[in-house]
This record gives sequence, structure tokens and C-alpha cells, in this order.
Amino acid sequence: MHKVALFAGAFRGVLAGSRGLHGQSLLHSCTRHETQMGKHTEDQTKNTTGHFTCYSLQHRTLINISGHDTSSFLQGIITNDMGLLSEDGVKAMYAHMLNVQGRTLYDIIIYSLKKNSSGLNGVLLECNGCVQESIMKHLKTYKIRRKVNISTCPSLSLWALLPQNKDDMTKSKPDVTAVENVIVLETDPRTELMGWRLITSHGVNPVDIISACHQGTTEEYHQHRYEIGIPEGVQDLPPGVALPLESNLVYMRGISFTKGCYIGQELTARTHHTGVIRKRLMPVSMSAPVKNTDQETALKTEGGKPAGKHRAGIEQLGLSLVRLAHAKEPLKLKLSDDTTVTLQAKVPDWWPKNTKDK
Repeated sequence: MHKVALFAGAFRGVLAGSRGLHGQSLLHSCTRHETQMGKHTEDQTKNTTGHFTCYSLQHRTLINISGHDTSSFLQGIITNDMGLLSEDGVKAMYAHMLNVQGRTLYDIIIYSLKKNSSGLNGVLLECNGCVQESIMKHLKTYKIRRKVNISTCPSLSLWALLPQNKDDMTKSKPDVTAVENVIVLETDPRTELMGWRLITSHGVNPVDIISACHQGTTEEYHQHRYEIGIPEGVQDLPPGVALPLESNLVYMRGISFTKGCYIGQELTARTHHTGVIRKRLMPVSMSAPVKNTDQETALKTEGGKPAGKHRAGIEQLGLSLVRLAHAKEPLKLKLSDDTTVTLQAKVPDWWPKNTKDK
């Protein structure tokens, strides 16, 4: 605990400006990157047969962290408990990295590489591709003298697999016909509704190694997660701005309140123990397609009261940070061309039924 406190103090100046360092410049970079990836996959031929749809997640990237101190190193800088990966059957874990003020910097998925035949060891850390350089600097800042190796993984490819039958989300498992080509195949740790995460060597296509599988587009992948309310990347979770509990980190099984100290813990733990969260990131449907809105565009009720802020979306689906007191009301979003769009928030089916939110 004292070590973490010392690290936080030593680098407070580095991370205190996280909002400026990781804010608008990263958002613009990621927007360009994801637009290019979307255009690439939209041009691919689609085949409507098959039990699974695979999506190439070229907007995400992987970092390999290995060495004797891997677990203790990550334990002090992520919200979740690395001890979970030592439990039987747990090989993937969701988490956030926070700044010293307790605001989200990066959303990540960590994959254990125990008992794999790829030659890699340690863990793989999934993050947005456009923040790879920033997250590498962040990791090396806190590495200090720990016995840890950190490297990028350009030779690997990341995929999402979703059952075509949405009623089969928790039952279907991909039938792999060439297991030697699979490095990781795990259920998405955030919610069963996000299907499976697959990591292969670069150049391996799931269509060729999974029975009854066809390839979808990046846009379809984003539409699915916006529809069910899963945030991913800096547009949905702006660095140095988003708060982890308002971003549903608890619901996505991405935080431990018993693990001990980590960077950004104090505010997060205090908010949790008060038991009250007044705003949440919620899926919204819009009366018309919305493109290129300013980040954190204000939402208002029909009576003109502040109701939250719109984050991001695609076509008529998106995510907004909504004041729960107004979550059941029609909300208004004023665009830069002075037109107004009506939004309706919804409570996702995968959220717990009983909460203390107000």
C-alpha cells in the first residue's frame, strides 16, 4: 500500500494532466483510425450462412506483459484483481486503468497465457489501438525496477465472435477445427451478450478454422455493443473524464473492492461505499442518425433541465451519460447545425435488477 502511494505521489504531475494529455487528441486519432477500419471491413463480401459471425477488431491492439513480477505489477495499476486469473477456468478479465484522480484512462481486457502453445507467456492486454503508445508509456512509468517485459504484438490478430442466434449467447461455443491456430478463445468477460474473444496469429481467419462461421463488418460489431450498452475505447470512455462506476464497471465485472490499493482507488472506493450513483452510461436510441457530435454534448429534458451528456454512437444507436432521475423521459440533443434529436435511454437486460441508484 505504501509503495502504491509513493508511486502515485511521484507521478502525480504526470497523470494530473491526464485529461489534457489523453483527451481530445486521442479522441480525434481514434475517430480517424476506426473510420478507416470500418471502411475496410464494409468492403468485404458477406455470407449470411453460419452459426457465428466473426468481426476483425483492427481498432483494438494487444500488448504482451511477461516476467516474474507481472501479476504484482498489474495489481497496483488496474481496478480488478489479478488473483482471479489464477482461479480455475478464469482466463480473461475486464478492468480499467485510472489516473490518480480516479478517472478512467484506458479500458482493457487481460488474457492469461498459461498452458498455451504459442510460445508466449505472461498475459496479453487488449486496448484501443490508437492509445497503444500512451498505454505503453503508462506501463513503463510504473514499471520501476520490477522484473517485467512489455512488448507490442503486431503478429497477432484479435476477433469477436457472436452467435447469430441471440438466444444462444450463453450456450453456443465455437467449434474450432484447427486448434493449433488459436492462441486465446474465451467468453467476453464483460457480459455473455458480447460473445467470445478470439486471438490468432496474423493472417488466420476464423472463417477457415471455425465451423459455420462467416465474417461481419466493424460497423455491425459497434452497432451490437451500442444496442446492449457496452462502452469500448476513448470515444465512449474519454480519458481523464469518464468515472469508472458511472461507466458501469461493476456491472461489467471489472473491479474488485477487496484487492487492496491501486492507482485511483480512493475516489472509486468512496463512491462505491456511499452506495449512490446518480448518473450512468446508458444505451440510447435516437430519432435520427447522429454524426460528428462534439464530445460530451449536453442532453436536456423537454422542460430544459440538464439531463446528462451524449458520448458516442453509430447511426441511431449510441451511449449517453444520463442522470437517472430523467432516464425514463424523452431527452433532447442539440446538434451543431441547430437541429434537435430526441433520445430515449433504456436499461439493459444484463444489468442487475436491484440497485441503489437515484
